Amino acid sequence: MEEGTSKSPSNCASTVDYGDADPFQWDTREDCQVRQILDRVADKWSLLVIALLESRRLRFTELRREIDGISQRMLTVTLRQLERDGLVKRTVHPVVPPRVEYELTPLGGTLHATIRSLVTWTEMHQGEIAMARAAYDERIEAEAEGRVEGQAEGVGRV
Repeated sequence: MEEGTSKSPSNCASTVDYGDADPFQWDTREDCQVRQILDRVADKWSLLVIALLESRRLRFTELRREIDGISQRMLTVTLRQLERDGLVKRTVHPVVPPRVEYELTPLGGTLHATIRSLVTWTEMHQGEIAMARAAYDERIEAEAEGRVEGQAEGVGRV
């Protein structure tokens, strides 16, 4: 690593000011806390849980019913991780059978605002992304057909 770019494992922050173009903004090292937090909050299950808890408390069974395709185990793991990170609050009511509810903490609420911005961006640009995907798929298909045709004629591509 070059002099002046050392990072501490706790925050992975570069000691050199690169302005807005910091190449170490999202460190790829496994011990980088920023990377770990981004991995946690940006996974699909966490995003869905945070979105569902934005306006109300929900019980485990309500969350599971609302999130299509999530297993009981994955929902449990996701909720525990979000609780550990201080984004979700778990409340156990002393009744029989026990009733457990989940809600966003104030910190989780600030994350929801960021997620909402990402969803808004996605909605605004989904048409452009769909066109780019279609163009890419056509190009890849054409290249694959060209390779097959070229190989059949004895001409290989590098």
